[in-house]
Amino acid sequence: MSAAVSAPEGQLARVWQRFRRHRLALAGAFVVALLMASALFASVFAPQDPTLLDTSLRFVPPFTDWRYPLGTDELGRDTLSRLLHGGQVSLTVGLVAMVTTVLTGALIGIAAGYLGGIADTLLMRFVDTMLCFPQVFLLLVVAAFVPPTLLSISLVIGLTSWMEVSRIVRAEILHLKEQDFVAAARALGASRTRIMVRELLPNAAAPILVAATLKVASAVLMESYISYLGYGVQPPLASWGNMLTNAQGYFDTVPWLAILPGAAITLTVMGFNFLGDGLRDALDPRLRMDP
Repeated sequence: MSAAVSAPEGQLARVWQRFRRHRLALAGAFVVALLMASALFASVFAPQDPTLLDTSLRFVPPFTDWRYPLGTDELGRDTLSRLLHGGQVSLTVGLVAMVTTVLTGALIGIAAGYLGGIADTLLMRFVDTMLCFPQVFLLLVVAAFVPPTLLSISLVIGLTSWMEVSRIVRAEILHLKEQDFVAAARALGASRTRIMVRELLPNAAAPILVAATLKVASAVLMESYISYLGYGVQPPLASWGNMLTNAQGYFDTVPWLAILPGAAITLTVMGFNFLGDGLRDALDPRLRMDP
């Protein structure tokens, strides 16, 4: 019993040991944790109401008024409060889109990889067809017909970015389905659905987890794209993308209005990408860093 219990613990210890050697991954994890905390407690940390207008306080520079630590925008709204609440919106979109992406891609990938034959051919040709269209183009086409709510934007991003996940999962399933534990499950009379859900999916968790981490960064970036183009989150609700849209006409005179949300997007994307790279190196046994 003790050996059975210690084996998973030892494996987790080795994963953690490899992960912590990845300095950029640790930095990414710290940035992600900081961003999540600031988004979760945005209402607590924000010094002002992010939608409160005061045109007499337009373009207050950063660090000149303690009530507005990062200054104000063209309508006198507090920039720090809008950044915090905008992060809440952008990260919510990123997480919901990631869940949609991973669920869709994993289901299609596991079905194609395990069933094989005509099912595999049809599903992979569908994936190839979807990959022929640039994601930004798909997003803009769908966004033109769907009312831009937080949920609809998240689902649209998720349903146009699952194709890479399906390929990753399919490749993993093609390898796993030849293993002895799958043959044993078949011999015991397990159904196809049970084998896919109870046997194969948990064993394919590592690449799915890595893909999920990277997809959050991609979704945040996509939300920024479509919000910048005017099809995303609509005012007065703040997101980093529409903050950039509002700031573009004032970049010559008040550049901080564009620099601050741009820096927030950059930090978020870098943080999740570094975290995903570290998880990939730590979870993939072929990339062991042990001496």
